[in-house]
Amino acid sequence: MLHLIFELSSTTLDRLPHQTGVIFLNNAVFRLVKNSTFQIALTELFATTPCYVLSNDLALRGIDVDLLIDGITQIDYAQFVQLTIEHPPIQTWT
Repeated sequence: MLHLIFELSSTTLDRLPHQTGVIFLNNAVFRLVKNSTFQIALTELFATTPCYVLSNDLALRGIDVDLLIDGITQIDYAQFVQLTIEHPPIQTWT
């Protein structure tokens, strides 16, 4: 299963199963920066779960990849599509 996260909250993090794929999109990318309130929880998630961030969403929000918490993989649209093909079904979190 692949999880698409558009808005990240502590409730969302608590409900995410580990060992599945997660893609952070839209404003959820703001929560991925170092020293954010979610850093500890995200570091734990990244250690057990493949997690990705869409590079265009980072660029649109002016977030440099060096500012991100370690353990997340930056992807482009082609990789996004490939992940959706490889990991059905899709769960969207808004």
